[in-house]
Amino acid sequence: MARLLLLLLFLPTCGLPDSVVATRTIRAQSIVTEDAISFVLANHKGAVANPSDVLGLEARVTIYPGRPIRPDDVGPPALIERNDIVTLIYANNGVSILTEGRSLSRAAVGERARVINLASRKSVSGIVRPDGAVLVSN
Repeated sequence: MARLLLLLLFLPTCGLPDSVVATRTIRAQSIVTEDAISFVLANHKGAVANPSDVLGLEARVTIYPGRPIRPDDVGPPALIERNDIVTLIYANNGVSILTEGRSLSRAAVGERARVINLASRKSVSGIVRPDGAVLVSN
């Protein structure tokens, strides 16, 4: 049986749909690892078909064992957490101002984050950069 399953995995022309499913409970905000997922031949419409597409990503919702993993269930890992001190960058017309802020939410690179400017006590929003700083838009 194992040889047949292994053979089916390497036959792309067999026409069977394939999906990635959870092998154990993956809690929201945890990183998806190899031991938490399995590649199965099953008809799970909308499920991720390639295990490498979810490895290293963060679960956005709790995913239960045997359930297919859908693209919206995972995303990039959060770089800043709520209450983290972050650098705020105000940039306009070639002039940049750097100051400190406190994050009001979790966010990954490229996502919008709400931050309180510690100097002015104003709430602002901006995009998280790869270095963890938040670029504030006008």
